[in-house]
Amino acid sequence: MKIIFVSLGCDKNLVDAQQMMGLLKNSRGSYTFTDDETEAEAAVVNTCCFIDRAKQESIDEILSLVEWKKQGNLKYLIVTGCMAQRYREEITTLIPEVDVVVGTTAEKHLGEILDRLTGAAEGDEPVNKLYTESLKETTGAPAKRLITADSHIGYLKIAEGCNKCCTYCVIPSVRGRYRSVPMEDILADARDLIEQGARELILVAQETTIYGVDLYGKKMLPELLRRLCLLSGVKWIRVLYCYPEEITEEILQVMHDEEKILPYLDIPIQHASDRILKRMGRRTDQKELREKIAMIRRILPDVCLRTTLITGFPGETEEEHKELLSFIEEMRFDRLGVFTYSREEGTPAAKLPGQIHHMTKKRRQRELMTAQQPIAFAAAEAMKGQVLDVLIEGKLTGEDVYVGRTYKDIPGVDSNIFIETRRDLLTGEFVRAKVTGANEYDLIGELV
Repeated sequence: MKIIFVSLGCDKNLVDAQQMMGLLKNSRGSYTFTDDETEAEAAVVNTCCFIDRAKQESIDEILSLVEWKKQGNLKYLIVTGCMAQRYREEITTLIPEVDVVVGTTAEKHLGEILDRLTGAAEGDEPVNKLYTESLKETTGAPAKRLITADSHIGYLKIAEGCNKCCTYCVIPSVRGRYRSVPMEDILADARDLIEQGARELILVAQETTIYGVDLYGKKMLPELLRRLCLLSGVKWIRVLYCYPEEITEEILQVMHDEEKILPYLDIPIQHASDRILKRMGRRTDQKELREKIAMIRRILPDVCLRTTLITGFPGETEEEHKELLSFIEEMRFDRLGVFTYSREEGTPAAKLPGQIHHMTKKRRQRELMTAQQPIAFAAAEAMKGQVLDVLIEGKLTGEDVYVGRTYKDIPGVDSNIFIETRRDLLTGEFVRAKVTGANEYDLIGELV
């Protein structure tokens, strides 16, 4: 049976999808994978519901596959992921064409579910429409994953869930409390990814900085990083989603001392106004943010700092918006993204007074990104003349131009470097390149 597997949302969702595909590959049924819906007999949609736009994308994908099912192409349609957990009753009621809805802690049963649907399993026990388990379910050993593309990049999900409970966020309600993956399981997962060709390992979780506190009674990210650095075959190790209040000198010192760990930090600050940060349920104020950024840059002078902001949070005044503008102009982040506030039902922020009109939110988003542009462009220009390791990602069609990334760029999010050469380069290969120019966010380079 051919299965089309659609994974939406974040890189953590991608890890879940790869594990589910691995489970299917090793289940009783004989399953192969396709990216062509015209030949697929079953479909799995791994959904996201973090903000309105993500929910709409998930709904559109499900309804598109419903049409293929109505035409007789698809026999089975399964919905998994965050939206499946959050809106399980609505999906099972309003979209009857969906055969099974699988919650976020029940995804390990996907092989068994499909085996039953397709008749590959013994017996005639009926298939449930809904599979959910407690969100307190402990994180087991990661399933051996099936990597279908970009095998040179390996995402390591080191924890599940979140304890922060920011007032705008639904993650704790769909993923549960923070649960670290045991270190030996992460190392085994890393070895497997390296065997499949990973040259860069990227550590992800809703928050990476408190890894291990629930299992070992203390923050164990530094120890995990040291042990990952001992693995042969991997050149780059990158850490994402570090909450600023949890960043310690020990973490930064390990990043400084270990050659494989890239001086790149993603620290989602969300805002700079103390009042708005408090309304968001964040654990920092502007003074601490300034102190942490200064500490990071002192210990890691070559660091690339990325952050994300939320604009238009309930009650945000024009003065607080201008305060945020001034803050980013002063801090000069290398990479910055801005989300407009999404009013999510069931969150405390959805009930706050002072909800802001969507046009005002979009205008403030534009102003923030406009303020960031010259900072980012100047940072790119300042890289001229530097010689850096570049990870090759592919080649432009019909041209002798390769696309790559430096340590300052995460795949699919940040910038690229373009290298013109007649040499044959392979995706996943590291080369040394000199930066010769910049085109807004992107770089131009030549091999050395």
